[in-house]
Amino acid sequence: MIKSFASEYIFRRAYSVLQCTRFSTASQPITEPKLQSFRSEENDPLKHTLDHVGQFYRIPEEEKNIFLYGGLPKSFEIQAKTFNETCLMIRRPSVDVINCLKLIDYTKPTVRFVIFGKKGSGKSLCLAHILHYAHKARYLIVHVPWVGNWMRRCKEISSSETREGYIDLNIDAAAWLVHFKSQNEHLLNNPEFQISQDYVWSKRETTPKGSPLSELVDHGVNRLKYASECVVGLAEEIKHLSRSGHCKTLVAIDGFNAFFYPHTRVFKEKKEVVPPNKVTLTEAFLSLTKFDWNNAAIVTTVDEIAIAEQDHKSHLPRYLLRKEGFEHMDPFIPIFVDNYSPKEFTSCMDYYRERKWVRYYPQQNEELALLSVNNPYNLMHLCASL
Repeated sequence: MIKSFASEYIFRRAYSVLQCTRFSTASQPITEPKLQSFRSEENDPLKHTLDHVGQFYRIPEEEKNIFLYGGLPKSFEIQAKTFNETCLMIRRPSVDVINCLKLIDYTKPTVRFVIFGKKGSGKSLCLAHILHYAHKARYLIVHVPWVGNWMRRCKEISSSETREGYIDLNIDAAAWLVHFKSQNEHLLNNPEFQISQDYVWSKRETTPKGSPLSELVDHGVNRLKYASECVVGLAEEIKHLSRSGHCKTLVAIDGFNAFFYPHTRVFKEKKEVVPPNKVTLTEAFLSLTKFDWNNAAIVTTVDEIAIAEQDHKSHLPRYLLRKEGFEHMDPFIPIFVDNYSPKEFTSCMDYYRERKWVRYYPQQNEELALLSVNNPYNLMHLCASL
């Protein structure tokens, strides 16, 4: 009798609790969907294939030094610092370029790639993935993080002492030499990396033939007034070393179209605009992007952001490079970077949730996909406030 009464009481109590819960207006906990496999188990870019597309891989701390002085967008660097790790998404454009770099015949003239796409689609991060591959494959890396910084935000200008009518950006040139040395420190100790000719800077300063290549770099860093000329000399020495078979070189330039955009923010004393072809640094990197040498590959990006906002009319290489730049790069292999595919979008959202960057709510992916138009930069910007 007592047992029957107890059972009936427990049943009624449970039923009343269920009824209260059913009609309660209190918010219910939302169960997040199970995260898919958005992380790649393979963190070595030498082994990345199309099977890894859409997954994130982590750059080890000891290998992040290649981006110490540039190579990652500022907004991405801030995010990576917040997440306490640097992870890149493996995307098809970068894997396609890496596969080509593995297969091309380096005895033939240089193969040139032009990466293009809409603003915020991830061109610079694809280039960063390719740079990481080149570092692991022991290429000599010649990397310009962003040409627009030279043509639109240069630190200081001076008239060239050796080239009439040319302008030197010596502080920017010296900073780039530091960047070059940082990325290639493990290769510059090679005894075969020697200078092929004498460089006379003044009556008392020379860099003799047979000196280590690092001496030319150090001279540009230590003697600021010669920094731009050191970059020009370094470009020719790199081409000579590659032709001789002493190294395999990857030239990677972000915002390459800025070399051909006439409306720079480099001004002479009388506020005359200096065109890019009258900047000494331009000569060095246009020489490196010619196909008159071998044992090298050239990967460039073209971007609307590298030019003035009023001319943001098209993301296509023919428009951004203009006639002069297009003819300079022709023939080249175009590599289009599109917005996120559905798989890449889902992978990115799963990564953000795993990092506790966004809090899940129903229909979140659909809403953000609509608002961001699957654009990686727009998505990152939208998720920053969630």
